[in-house]
Amino acid sequence: MSIPNELFILVPLAFVTGIINAAVGGGGLIQVPGLFATLPLATPAQIMGTDKLSAIMGHAASMRQYALRMALPWRLLLWTSLAAFVGAYGGVRIMYLVPAQWMRPVVIVVLAAMLAYTWFRPQFGIHDGKREITRQDLGKGLALGAVIGFYDGFIGPGTGSFLLFLFVRIFHFDFLRATACAKVVNFGTNLAALAFLIPAGMVFYHYAIPMCVASILGALIGTRAAMKAGNQWIRRLFLVLALGLLCKLVWETLRAWV
Repeated sequence: MSIPNELFILVPLAFVTGIINAAVGGGGLIQVPGLFATLPLATPAQIMGTDKLSAIMGHAASMRQYALRMALPWRLLLWTSLAAFVGAYGGVRIMYLVPAQWMRPVVIVVLAAMLAYTWFRPQFGIHDGKREITRQDLGKGLALGAVIGFYDGFIGPGTGSFLLFLFVRIFHFDFLRATACAKVVNFGTNLAALAFLIPAGMVFYHYAIPMCVASILGALIGTRAAMKAGNQWIRRLFLVLALGLLCKLVWETLRAWV
């Protein structure tokens, strides 16, 4: 039985994506375009299904590693993840009805503001507030999960970066703790998308299963790198990936208008 040639591209791609997702999020910036380029005949839904199955295994691996090494606010993460699950399921269903291009200009503005805020505040996310989670925080978590979940189901790439920024900004976590929390919520959004995409037959398992293995291995490396390098390194990587996502969205929007 011969190995599909596409796997020689997709497996290393999933490995690198697993490292980036575990360390800071935003690996979809690499994996989704790579899937489109390698599988030109696949539909967007098939690309999303294959990407999500690979990504969720990496998120599960990194989530376990972070949970073993630091205390996480599980009560907050439970409610946020549940809201994200519902939001993502709604987003992936609406994806079939409304063109995602309609939301791109709004996302570009929000992303640019997020990038500028982080860039001009060098101490942002460097120190953890270490405060107790309140009922008000749980309400914020529900709203955060619903909105980000919907975005992940409807558009997708960059979800981890948005989660990372918002966990730092809203709950005053440092970048390392925010990264760990983002993995838990991202797991919920991917699970919701797969709850729709798998029954619809939108996953290429002969590609996705080897990619899952590579994603797990990458996640183990990415988690260790983030824990060792610390907040400053994560902050810099976050800025690079957020800038990359911004450039990608601007380019796609301009190309659609021309």
